[in-house]
Amino acid sequence: GGGRLFVHSKVDPYTLVPPITRIVRDLSSEQPVERPATLDDVRAEVLAPNRLNAMVFGGFAGVALLIAIVGVAGGLAFSLSARAPEFGVRLAIGSAPRHLLAGVLRDGAVIAVAGIVTGVVGGVALTRIVGSYITDVQIPGVLPIVGAAAVLIGAAVLASLMPAVRASRIDVVQALRSE
Repeated sequence: GGGRLFVHSKVDPYTLVPPITRIVRDLSSEQPVERPATLDDVRAEVLAPNRLNAMVFGGFAGVALLIAIVGVAGGLAFSLSARAPEFGVRLAIGSAPRHLLAGVLRDGAVIAVAGIVTGVVGGVALTRIVGSYITDVQIPGVLPIVGAAAVLIGAAVLASLMPAVRASRIDVVQALRSE
């Protein structure tokens, strides 16, 4: 009924294909010899779909992270532009720029935490709904969720850094004049 023949060699395995094919033909002339491959080739063929999925999902995750960073930075920059007079007053009465910087970074982290909580709640709800129709749907473990949350909080703080630095370097006179 056919099967597989494995040969261990210390030389290039493809150089052994013709002699092995001849031996198999001598033993049984009707036995087909097709698709000779190394174990590395077989492993690569078996793992190729998983690697492709990992690359595609990794690409989508990278784009989603970039969108999150741009969204947080843009939303925070818009919010801070409206608060420029407030920052000017705070700096004029003696607030340290580092306090403004810390406050803005905290605002970015709050935005990220709110997004993470919303995403986790929505994800669990959707998983339960989809799980009622498809039996193999599972909620990921705690470690991937915590890891993703840490990456998102780090990205939000990083995205908040540029608007925070800009807010801490605001010109007091110009900010007060616009009021």
